[in-house]
Amino acid sequence: MTTRFASIAPGALAATLALGLSFAAFAGEFDLSPEQPGRLRAEKNEEAIKAISKDAKFARDGKFVVAVDPGLPPIATYATDSKTPVGFDPDLSQLVADSLGKELVLETVAWADWPLGLSSGKYDAVITNVTVTEERKEKFDFSTYRRDVLGLYVKADSPITAVKEPKDIAGLKVITDAGTNQEKILLAWDKQNQAAGLKPIEVQYYDDDAVKTLALQSGRADITFSVNATQAFQSAQTGKTKLVGTLSGGWPLTADIAVTTRKGGGLADAVTIAINGLIKDGKYAKTLARWNLSAEAVEKSETNPQGLPKS
Repeated sequence: MTTRFASIAPGALAATLALGLSFAAFAGEFDLSPEQPGRLRAEKNEEAIKAISKDAKFARDGKFVVAVDPGLPPIATYATDSKTPVGFDPDLSQLVADSLGKELVLETVAWADWPLGLSSGKYDAVITNVTVTEERKEKFDFSTYRRDVLGLYVKADSPITAVKEPKDIAGLKVITDAGTNQEKILLAWDKQNQAAGLKPIEVQYYDDDAVKTLALQSGRADITFSVNATQAFQSAQTGKTKLVGTLSGGWPLTADIAVTTRKGGGLADAVTIAINGLIKDGKYAKTLARWNLSAEAVEKSETNPQGLPKS
C-alpha cells in the first residue's frame, strides 16, 4: 500500500529501510532479447478509452508515443541488439497502450530532454522513473504506478553491514547522482550530522557507471546511494556489492513514481483508469514480478496525488 507523506518519526527510519530488501535476492536471468516473448499484452479498457478527453491530441494518429530513458535496468535498458528498450517501464507502456486501444511507439530519450519533448507534443507520455513533485505538477499531470525506493550499497567485503540512520554514514565517502532526490537526501543527512558535531560526508559524483564502480571497488568511495532496483540488478549480476539499507526517495516522506503526461492534456485520468484495470486483472503484478520489482508495487493508481514539496 502506498502512503504518501506519512512522516517518519525519529527512530522509525529503520522500518523504512526494510523496504525492498528482497531486491538483493535476484533469481534466474532477465530476458533482454529484443523480441520479448514474455511481455504481457492487455485488452482494450473501454472505461479508460471513454476517459480520454475529446480535446486530447496524440503525437501520432492511432499511436501512443512513450518516451523512455533506457539507462536504469531492470526499470528500462537496451536489449541485446543495443537498440530496443526493454524492462518494466517498456512493459507497462505496452499494457497502457493496449488498454487505450493504441499502438505503442517507444522513443528513447535522455533524462534531461524528456520535459521539453513532452511539453512540445513529441510524446504522449513519459514512463521513465519520474517521481511526482509539486514543482513538476505545475507543468505535467501524473498517474502513479510504483513506489520510489532508493538503496545504499557497499562492496561485498565491506565491514559496513547496515545503514539505519544518518549518523551511520558520518565521515564516509558516498557516491550519489547530481540533481536527484537522493542527492537532496544525502545533503540533508550531512547537514544533520554536522549540526550534531559528527564528521561531514564526502559526496562524490560520477557520470560514468564504470568509473563509479571502480571508485567503490578500489576504496576511493565507501557507499553508493542511488535507485535501488538498478543497483540490485548490478549486484545480482556481478556479486561485487551488497545492500546495506533502503529508504523512500522522498525521505523523510514517501514518494511515488508516475506516468507523466502534458498538463491538462486530457490523458491522465484515462491512464490512471488503465493502470487500475491492470492492477485488478493481475497483469500489473505479473509484470512487476517479471522484473523483480514487486516490492515497489502500489495498491492503486492515482491522478495527480500530493507530490514531494518544493525545496
